[in-house]
Amino acid sequence: MKATADASQTGRLALEAGEGILRLAPTWVPRSYLVPGRRLKLDPRDLYAYGAHRGGIDERWFASTTPAMNDNRMPDEGLSYVVFEDRRFTLREAVEAEGPRLIGPRMWDTYHRWPVYSKFFDNQGPIMHHLHQSDEQARLVGREGKPEGYYFPPQLNPYFGNFPHTYFGLEPGASREDIRGCLERWDKGDNGILDFAKAYRLKPGTGWLVPPRILHAPGSLLTYEPQWGSDVLAMFQSLVDGRPVPRSLLTQDVPPEKHHDLDYLADLVDWPANTDSGFKQHHYLEPIPVADTASEGYVDNWVVYGAIDGRQKFSARELTVMPGARCIIRDAGAYGLIVTQGHGRIGRLDVDCPALIRFGQMTQDELFVSWEAATAGVVFENHSGTEPLVTLRYFGPDVHDNMPAVGDHAQ
Repeated sequence: MKATADASQTGRLALEAGEGILRLAPTWVPRSYLVPGRRLKLDPRDLYAYGAHRGGIDERWFASTTPAMNDNRMPDEGLSYVVFEDRRFTLREAVEAEGPRLIGPRMWDTYHRWPVYSKFFDNQGPIMHHLHQSDEQARLVGREGKPEGYYFPPQLNPYFGNFPHTYFGLEPGASREDIRGCLERWDKGDNGILDFAKAYRLKPGTGWLVPPRILHAPGSLLTYEPQWGSDVLAMFQSLVDGRPVPRSLLTQDVPPEKHHDLDYLADLVDWPANTDSGFKQHHYLEPIPVADTASEGYVDNWVVYGAIDGRQKFSARELTVMPGARCIIRDAGAYGLIVTQGHGRIGRLDVDCPALIRFGQMTQDELFVSWEAATAGVVFENHSGTEPLVTLRYFGPDVHDNMPAVGDHAQ
C-alpha cells in the first residue's frame, strides 16, 4: 500500500505538531477460538463488537503495521491508526511517507517498514500448545517467522484468570515420535500433547523470551507481547479447556502439500530447544534497571530483552515516573508506547490511562515516538500528586548497544 499524498502531508503536519510524536487510536483484534479475559478495559458491551461469529475481542495491538491474519477479517484489521485533528491514517502509511524520520535511517534502509509490533493478549483461560514458524519455514508460504516476548504488567492483572500457568517446550526425554503420535490422534478428542509438556507458574512483573519453533500454551495472565511483525502459527493441541481446536489451525501457515505430512509437521518443532533441561534459565526474564535513577524520581526497567539466534529482534522497557516528577528519556530508536497507570504529559501530548473504553472511542494512552524524537530526548511528566505514571515502550531490531542478555537479572 502506497501512502496517499493526503496521508503524507497530514503525517508531516502531525509530526511537526507533536514534535516527532504521533497519537494512535486503539486497535482491537478478536479471536474466534478464545474467551476474553476482560482486562483490556474495553467496555463489556463491546467484547463482540465485530459480531459473535468473529469471536470476542481479547487483544489490543500497539503501533502495528502488521495485519491480523484472521478468517473473515476486516481489510485493516490489526493496523494502527494515527489521529491528528479530525483526520485518521494508518501508521503504515505514515512510515511509508516519512520512514527515515519515523523509524530511523538504518531501520528504514534495512526493512522499509516498521517490522515489529506489540499487543496486550488477554484470555480467561489457557490457549492451545502451539508454535510460531521460523523464517525458513514461514517463507514457504510467503510469510516471515515470529519470535515474541512476554511481560505480565501488574497494573493490568488484578486477577489471574482460570489458569495462571504457561506450558513451555517439552519435558526432557519427549521424542519426535511422541509428538508425531499426538498429531496423528488429532480427531480423537484430547491428543495428549500436554502429557509431554511442563507448566510454569506465571508471576506479574516478570516475563519470558520465546524464539520461533518453541511450543507454548500461554496461561491466563494479561500479557504484553513485543514480537516480530508476523502472525504465523501452528496449533499442536487438539482440545483445550473442553473446546475442540480445528485442525486448520495446525496447518494454516503450512504449504498445502504438507498438510497431512506428519513428519513435516513434527519437524516444525526445534527439538533441542524444546527439550532443554535448563529451559527456564534460558528464557525467563525479570526486570533490570537501565540505571540507578530512583533518587531522581523515576525508574526505567528492561522488561523484555535478550537475543534470538544471536540477533536483537525487539525489546521493551517499563518507565515509572513518581508523583509530580519529570525526566528526560533518550533512546536509540523509535518506539510504540502505552500508558498502564496515571496521567501526565509526554513531549507535547497529554496522556491518561483510561478506566473504561468503548469500541471506536479515542483514548489518550497510546503514542508512537519517532526516531527523531527518541534520539533527541523526550520529556515525561507525571501530573499526579498521588500515583505514578507508568508506561511500556517497545523497540525494533538492532537498536540498543547495552541490552541485557537473558539471565542477567540473576547476576
